[in-house]
Amino acid sequence: MSDQVLRDLVAMGRFLGSLDGIGVKGGKPVKAGSRAPNAAVSASRPAPSTPSARLVVSENQSALEVRPAPPVRTVSTISVDLPSAPARVARDLAATEQALAAIREDIGDCKRCRLCEGRTKIVFGQGSPGAELMFVGEAPGADEDASGLAFVGRAGQLLTDMIEKGMKMKRADVYIANVIKCRPPGNRPPETDEVLNCQPFLEAQIRTIRPRAIVALGATAAKFMTRTADPISRLRSRFASWDGIPVMPTYHPAYLLRNPAAKKDVWADLKLVMDVLGTRGE
Repeated sequence: MSDQVLRDLVAMGRFLGSLDGIGVKGGKPVKAGSRAPNAAVSASRPAPSTPSARLVVSENQSALEVRPAPPVRTVSTISVDLPSAPARVARDLAATEQALAAIREDIGDCKRCRLCEGRTKIVFGQGSPGAELMFVGEAPGADEDASGLAFVGRAGQLLTDMIEKGMKMKRADVYIANVIKCRPPGNRPPETDEVLNCQPFLEAQIRTIRPRAIVALGATAAKFMTRTADPISRLRSRFASWDGIPVMPTYHPAYLLRNPAAKKDVWADLKLVMDVLGTRGE
């Protein structure tokens, strides 16, 4: 077994273990996303020719019987062709900060859609102006609406663990934003006109920061970034492209709080992002 495989196994164990204590346990497993069209699958070992036996209780529960064990499933590996991330370039961070400030000023005390009626604060987004990795979520929740900061509630705590314990990066070194800047009533999904009103500002943020990769968190962000109506279960695990920037859709941290079994799928997606950035194993 190679050193890289060992490092991946250790990192995955720490990542999944660190998240077990966060949120609701015992969620139902979710179906993994579709395999990429160009994925190559190879069985690691053949199933045994003679099944082993196992003890089971008979139907009337009065005796034990010996029955053949079910066939052993083979373990498969999937190889994915990785896109090329934009090259690392020197950046004028002061100029980037000024450009982001100008975008925020343009938003102003926004009243472009009905969401202004119930919001407390506009959640513009925050992070490093020199970020190589950007996360895009759906919309602010109650904690974000109160603070004006993106991903600061329970889902935000989980996102921090994904970044720091899983990817071994500092949250302060990435940039985090949402598709829309104001909280929808009752945390409902954003409506089309609301997304369209906020679209120019998110796109301006992306073009200003020019990250080398983007992670789209949840169905709304995934559909926005990939310009498709496909479900997140089909979009995740494969890269899309936004203006030449690789985009990896994956499940939203809030979904993971309800469905802990999906954490292994998110970890697989994040490893692909690290491969694109060239940070895995650093």
